[in-house]
Amino acid sequence: MNRLVSGFCRIVLKPLIDWSLIKEVRGLENIPKGNFILAANHQSHLDQICTGYLCVPRRFHMLGQTDQYSGLPKLLLYFVYFLAGVIPVNRKSRESRSRAFQEAVKALKMGDIVILYPEGTRTRTGQIQRAYPGVAKLHLITGVPILPVAIDGTFELMPPGRAFPRIKRMLKITVGPPLYFREEIKRAKLLDCQSPEYKAISQKITDKVMEKIKELK
Repeated sequence: MNRLVSGFCRIVLKPLIDWSLIKEVRGLENIPKGNFILAANHQSHLDQICTGYLCVPRRFHMLGQTDQYSGLPKLLLYFVYFLAGVIPVNRKSRESRSRAFQEAVKALKMGDIVILYPEGTRTRTGQIQRAYPGVAKLHLITGVPILPVAIDGTFELMPPGRAFPRIKRMLKITVGPPLYFREEIKRAKLLDCQSPEYKAISQKITDKVMEKIKELK
């Protein structure tokens, strides 16, 4: 999301979200002044509102799936993604996933924030699922810190399958201290990214990030 749109959301939308949905936000002092990779649990489409809430009025990007849409809805989706600075990704296409990853790397190197949900898709039970190592790989390549965020209440207000959310001030957002894995970065630089050792480092970082999110939640 560019700074102009992000600033508009900060001035106009954030107060509305505070009034209608947000009950408690903790740990705002943990948000770095520089850029970061925001990693949050994923329960609902409302999670995008919660994570964007933390980032405005700064420049930030999310990854948004495109594989469930076609025709006119897909064109409209791409238009919204363009306005919001969302990086489109077809989860069924290896090429699309690779391109989205490179776009995320580029954004981080430019100093922007990137928001990821390591679980990859919304939980169907409300419980945190096993995560994919994309967030760790971005950290290993860019060195940008990972900011763990726990979101609570979005599953109750808008679980998968529900078209519109309930409006109730019950959402809780907890921001943890930024995570740095400097030793892992040093080791990873000596390895091929396809090697078992590199993948093991990525998974170890991912597991630690998700453990922290569970602790915060």
